[in-house]
Amino acid sequence: METWLIVAIVVAFLVWRMMPAKGVQSISAAQLKNILHDKDKVFIDVRTPAEYKGRNIPQFKNIPLGSNFNHLPKDKEIVVICQSGMRSSRACKQLKKQGFELVTNVRGGMSAY
Repeated sequence: METWLIVAIVVAFLVWRMMPAKGVQSISAAQLKNILHDKDKVFIDVRTPAEYKGRNIPQFKNIPLGSNFNHLPKDKEIVVICQSGMRSSRACKQLKKQGFELVTNVRGGMSAY
């Protein structure tokens, strides 16, 4: 009985951590391909510089997770990508806390692209 309770708590915690922040949109890699040339969006890649150098999408600027996002424009939509979608989800939460209104996470990240 105690084991099931611990497992349930761990699963609930993981599901909670994976949920997008309130107000964050989510798009697929296929949807991303349709918006890459939109000048009203800012594209950021939150992977490490080494990951970015290995493979990247030219429209995305590398700003690793944990960096300061204050220099980004708050009047444009911010589209965030990482390798799998986990770090970009955390970056989206950070952006929302900093007052960015239009924030979009790419589900599956570069792995899905």
